[in-house]
Amino acid sequence: MQTYSPEQALAEAKREFGEHGGVTPSIARSSTFTVMDPAIMPEIFGGIRGPENGGCFLYSRHFNPTVDILARYLAAIEGTEAAVCTASGMSAISCTLLQLCNSGDHIVASNTIYGGTHALLKELLPQLGITAAFVDISDLAAVEAAITDRTRILYAETLGNPTLKVSDIPALSGLARRRNLTFVVDNTFCPMLVSPARLGADIVVYSLTKFMNGASDLIAGAICTNKAMIHRLMDLHTGRIMLLGPTMDPRVAFDVIQRLPHLAIRMKEHGRRAAAIAEHLASLNVPVCYPGLITHPQHDLFSSMLNDGFGYGGMMTIDCGDQIKADALLSCLQNQEDFGYIAVSLGYFDTLMSCSSSTTSSEIDPKDQHRMGLSPGLIRLSIGLTGSLHIRIQQIDRAVKAVGLASA
Repeated sequence: MQTYSPEQALAEAKREFGEHGGVTPSIARSSTFTVMDPAIMPEIFGGIRGPENGGCFLYSRHFNPTVDILARYLAAIEGTEAAVCTASGMSAISCTLLQLCNSGDHIVASNTIYGGTHALLKELLPQLGITAAFVDISDLAAVEAAITDRTRILYAETLGNPTLKVSDIPALSGLARRRNLTFVVDNTFCPMLVSPARLGADIVVYSLTKFMNGASDLIAGAICTNKAMIHRLMDLHTGRIMLLGPTMDPRVAFDVIQRLPHLAIRMKEHGRRAAAIAEHLASLNVPVCYPGLITHPQHDLFSSMLNDGFGYGGMMTIDCGDQIKADALLSCLQNQEDFGYIAVSLGYFDTLMSCSSSTTSSEIDPKDQHRMGLSPGLIRLSIGLTGSLHIRIQQIDRAVKAVGLASA
């Protein structure tokens, strides 16, 4: 366990109040911003003035006061110098990789990652001359063997989507530094639980859509890193966020800001409920995977990276073996038991469930799914906060027995 408290770091971050003394920040919906002296405008374009130097704003695709407040709060949670917010998690990932790589460059990535990220690396980036090698991220020798003289990035997810394979962030960070690579970690599954930047990651990316926001009512992303990288991303001439334009709406930023204060409470409860459900399923000999179970092959590693007090998160899987049985379980859980909803995404206050091989990982070739350990019947569950935990356990107990998954 780690001693860092992201919850306290957020509480100690400078509080932003509304322009008329409101206890919540104001929403700066303006697309463009005025200056009192015409000589200031060229200085903004020249990088001499900006939000941190003179309090000058130019245009909301560049920087926006409300979005900047969210970015500052996220940096406090992650323990990074700065952050920048984007319109989606995929835009955060895409802009990060495109900022660090040019045509001819190479990326070494975990073979257990979100399907959209896999498609970006395998299908889209090669069209721009950027290639990737996918490796078992838990095999450090294989990771190092995949590095070439054109490799620029080592890319991993804290908990792999959807197999829940754990990345050894300190060890991977050491390897990246030895080989002069930028280490990028997607921490979407683990906000508050794990602080990758404090464990050695250079850049931490998020889909804020998920646990960070918690209400499944918006799409957003973030990049948390050092100030130099943020300035590169927002450079008026070459910044990938500035020029590709995945701008976060200030109203979206406001909504996420309002939900961050109870993120720690939510993550603790997600973890408490998921642990109880996983332990019950394990007692029935259901093929459940959860990093909080001692049967998880990397339980000790994950435990060593956790911030104290937040548990093991809200994500688990059940391997039904094949899609027919997976669909039967999903249907029973939703339509007979009202346990949760058949839907992609995660981090909602209700439980969301899907069969990953045919949904969120469907961009990945079946042979690659097999190599990464993704069963065609693997159900990914994001355990929610609603309802009585006792009743939820009864519901999933009846469901797994009804489809023949329980052997106890």
